[in-house]
Amino acid sequence: MKRKWLLVMISIMTAIVLAACGTSDKKDGGSGDAGADKEEGGGEFRIGMEAGYPPFNWTQQDDANGAVKIADNAEYAGGYDVQMAKKIAEGLGKELVIVKMEWDGLVPALQSNKIDAIIAGMSPTEERKKTIDFTENYYTSDFVMVIKKGSKYEGAKSIQDFSGAKITSQLNTSNYTVIDQIKGVDKQTAMESFPAMRVALEAGKIDGYVAERPEGISAAAANDKFTYVAFEEGFDTDLSNTSIAVGLRKEDANREKINEILKGITEDDRQAIMEEAIKNQPAAQ
Repeated sequence: MKRKWLLVMISIMTAIVLAACGTSDKKDGGSGDAGADKEEGGGEFRIGMEAGYPPFNWTQQDDANGAVKIADNAEYAGGYDVQMAKKIAEGLGKELVIVKMEWDGLVPALQSNKIDAIIAGMSPTEERKKTIDFTENYYTSDFVMVIKKGSKYEGAKSIQDFSGAKITSQLNTSNYTVIDQIKGVDKQTAMESFPAMRVALEAGKIDGYVAERPEGISAAAANDKFTYVAFEEGFDTDLSNTSIAVGLRKEDANREKINEILKGITEDDRQAIMEEAIKNQPAAQ
């Protein structure tokens, strides 16, 4: 009798241990890195961006105009990048999660699996391609010089017309390649953001700053003292410097799928999304 009870108790204890192990395995599987379920349907698609680079991305206080709540934050992210990220996440069958971080932290976060992709107005330069992969371009623009209305540079057509001018661009971007081609330019230290450059321009600390056309349009719309000059001649730049693509980890299995999704968005639709982003961006940014 005792032996029979002992066998019963052993069977019960074995079942409990096996059940506990199964539960533990499930927990371990659900707590992995951002890329753990990338090849399967469902799950999250975690996107890294500054949320401070309008009209590509910015921060706002509500979900107006299709903004998405920022992870672990009471604020929301809006802009062109956000709308494109929503289309990509939908095409992948995943939930979009926006992770706000500093520009310098985007690539390390991608490489360490903290995010699944960078959708942050990032150009697919040859230098960046050494460490991460990129999709096909999802936006292509051109460089302009943002200046004050009425300044002696307003009629400029060539970048050489800015010889002697105090010119800057955004920190850790390739816009310096344009500035370096201006003979006699007074190159200023790169600044952290476009809002900082706008403040410096209005205060007269700089004569202009190099940006992509959407920023020129945005700056002129936000401040009636600003305008921008589109360069007609006098400089060279690689297409990768004026194009925007999705940054992915090397050999990412979803790269071709994302390219398919992007191919399904017409050029007219992309321009319409950008126009909406320019119209909706917060004036303060």
